[in-house]
Amino acid sequence: MIEQLKIRQFTEEREETLSPYAVKSRLSKGREKPEEPDPIRTCFQRDRDRIIHSKSFRRLKHKTGAFIAPLGDHFVTRLTHTLEVQQIARTIARALNLNEDLTEAIALGHDLGHTPFGHVGEEVLNELFPGGFKHNEQSLRVVELLEKDGQGLNLTWEVRDGIVHHSKSSKGIILGEGWGPVGTIEGEVVKISDAVAYINHDIEDAIRAGVITGADLPRPAIKALGTRHSQRVNTMVCDIITNSWDVRACDIIKARPTIRMSPDVIGAAEALNDFLFQRVYNVHSAKKEAAKAREVVRFLYMYYVKNPDKLPQEYRHKGDSIERRVTDNIAGMTDQYALRMAEELNK
Repeated sequence: MIEQLKIRQFTEEREETLSPYAVKSRLSKGREKPEEPDPIRTCFQRDRDRIIHSKSFRRLKHKTGAFIAPLGDHFVTRLTHTLEVQQIARTIARALNLNEDLTEAIALGHDLGHTPFGHVGEEVLNELFPGGFKHNEQSLRVVELLEKDGQGLNLTWEVRDGIVHHSKSSKGIILGEGWGPVGTIEGEVVKISDAVAYINHDIEDAIRAGVITGADLPRPAIKALGTRHSQRVNTMVCDIITNSWDVRACDIIKARPTIRMSPDVIGAAEALNDFLFQRVYNVHSAKKEAAKAREVVRFLYMYYVKNPDKLPQEYRHKGDSIERRVTDNIAGMTDQYALRMAEELNK
C-alpha cells in the first residue's frame, strides 16, 4: 500500500519549488553503497533518522561543551548544542528556500565525533595521535566506519560533505580557515549556524558559571547585536537571511552565492568570539577541571596503546594502527565514562 502511495516521490516533486541553488533529493550524488529508495522518506530524511538512532548521537547528551563537568543542570552539552544548531539552521534554510531535510541531517551529525571534555579532549588527542585529531574528521569517520559495528551509516555524499566541512578555526569564525569549501549551500548554513549557536550559548554558560558578567561583554558588539541571548541570536539569524537573500533567486544567473553576514554583524560576532577565547576558553582551560580532563585523556591513551587487548571489540578494526583504534575508542567516550575507566584502570 505504501509503495503505491508514492509518498517519497511527492516530496521530491515539492522540492522542485526550492531555490535553484538548493540540493534536490533526487539529484543527490548518492551513497558509497547503493540502496533501494525508501517508499516514504527522501534520502536526506533517511540520513537524518539514521543519525538520530545512532549510538554516537545518544552519547552526545553526556559530553560537555566549553565547561567541563558543570554542576548545574542548565549548562550546554554536545546534544543541546546540536539541537540549537539544528533549529537555527532550519530557520535559515526555510527562509532561503533551501532543502531543510539536508540541512537538518548535517546539523544533527556535525558533532558526532567530538571527544569527551569538549575541546580540551580534542586538543590532547591532537597532541598524542600521530595523524593529528580534528573532531569534524572524526565525525565523518563515525558515520563512514565506526557506527553499526564497523559498517557505518552509509549516508549520502551531501551529508558527509557537510559534516566534515562544518568546522571553523578560532580565527575567521564565519568562513573558517584551512577547512576547504563546503560542497552545498545547506552545508554553509550549518557551518554559520554552528558559530551563531556556540558564541551565544557559551556566553550564557560563562555568565552562569560566574566566569564573566554581562557587563564584561564588549560594548560595541552588544550594541550591534543586543543585550539578551535571544536578541543576539535573532539579530544574527535575520542578518544572515537578509545578506544571503540572493540564494532564493528563481533562476541561476551567476556563480553560486554564499551564506554570509553583513560586515557590521560579522565584526560584532568576531569580537564576541575573540572575547570568549581571551576571557573564557583560555582562562577556563587552565582551571582544575580542565587539568584533570587532560590527565584522564592522556592516561587512557597511554594505557590502551600499551594494552591494546583491553580495547572493546568494536575498536579492533583490521588494518588500523593501535594508535588509531585507541583514538577512536577515547573519542567515543562520554565524560563520565572516561573518568570511570581512568579510575578503574589506574587501580
